Amino acid sequence: MSFAQEKYQPSVENLANREWFQDAKFGLFVHWGVYSVMAGGGDYGIAEWIMNQKQIPIRQYEKLPSFFNPTKFDPEEWVSMVKKAGMKYITITSKHHDGFAMYDSKVSDYDVVDRTPYGKDILKQLKEECDKQGIKLFFYYSQLDWHHSDYYPRGNTGKGYTGRPESGDWNAYIDYMNAQLSELLTNYGEVGGIWFDGMWDQWDANWRLDETYALIHKLQPGALIGSNHHKSPIPGEDFQMFERDLPGENTMGFNQTGTISELPLEMCETMNGSWGFNLKDQGYKSSKQLIQTMVKAAGYGANFLLNTGPMPNGQIQPENIDTLMIMGNWLEKYGETIYGTRKGPIKPTNWGATTQKGNTIYLHILELSEENLLIHNLNSKIKSIKLFDDGAKVNFKTTEFGTLIEIPFNKRQLVDTILKIEI
Repeated sequence: MSFAQEKYQPSVENLANREWFQDAKFGLFVHWGVYSVMAGGGDYGIAEWIMNQKQIPIRQYEKLPSFFNPTKFDPEEWVSMVKKAGMKYITITSKHHDGFAMYDSKVSDYDVVDRTPYGKDILKQLKEECDKQGIKLFFYYSQLDWHHSDYYPRGNTGKGYTGRPESGDWNAYIDYMNAQLSELLTNYGEVGGIWFDGMWDQWDANWRLDETYALIHKLQPGALIGSNHHKSPIPGEDFQMFERDLPGENTMGFNQTGTISELPLEMCETMNGSWGFNLKDQGYKSSKQLIQTMVKAAGYGANFLLNTGPMPNGQIQPENIDTLMIMGNWLEKYGETIYGTRKGPIKPTNWGATTQKGNTIYLHILELSEENLLIHNLNSKIKSIKLFDDGAKVNFKTTEFGTLIEIPFNKRQLVDTILKIEI
């Protein structure tokens, strides 16, 4: 596309970080902003979208920061939790669609340092702790902005109610966006990358992506760029993401392409039905469901970016912590079958998935009601098949229809029965 970073050649650092990213497999998504004060307004699934969904004018919404005082925010506690959960990186909202920055921006005073009683740079504290504990930090940045007067013409959201003048300078807004991105990429040391969102608000606008992507890659050649635009990756992007769906699937209606690129992959998912904190949303997914989704994502070669919406006081919801600790315990035992793997020879399906590391294939059986499993696409010569848990040999035979593997019911695990296949 003409507006992308044509002829982009990733740097040596960028390629190395892509490999690291593919090895990492599991990260924490954090949706946190002044909208958490309203706890989603008591409506299911609104949370960070409350300004738009409740049509709150800017002059009223601007009162929210004065209530945001997360005195319980403890970055050391957050990052320690992330490590215990087996996660390797954090992606946090630096600015969401409401336009409010969670760091000390110098090109705007609409930020956590200048407008809240808390008065401290959230991202700076988190980045310092991530560096101490060896966790990479990525910055989510919304291209869509319901607050900035120069975000004009308006897209499909944030219209009518905001009180903004029906005029503006689009190029001035892109300049502002690039200035904020420059801050994020020069004031916080080395970051993992930039996670864009909001381009879907007006896909055909002149986003000047060639300039933005080139700027990011110039300031931090190793930083990875991804965009949640719901379409195939465009030149200048370093990984492809899928919102609330496995790669290539579209049960949520977000992913408008079935294409899975050759770039590193990531899928993001919520622990309940909301991204930001929402008091009413108690529809928590079970740890079993989330582990199995992570396994299937790995079966596609994709990372699993699992979200939490911190409470306005700065603490992570206890229900989320409980889930993450269960997942961390599972990964402590079975991480070998996830970390550092690539997609296996058999595409994820109803019964499970495969991951692979060299000549070892990990067969993840998630749901199987029968004693035997017939695999059609395992074309390599099999040396042995063993249960991952106890190393016991598994009976198998090769037939004209495929490989028939015997999996005794008394050896099944509740979440994932893993076989280690040497080829």
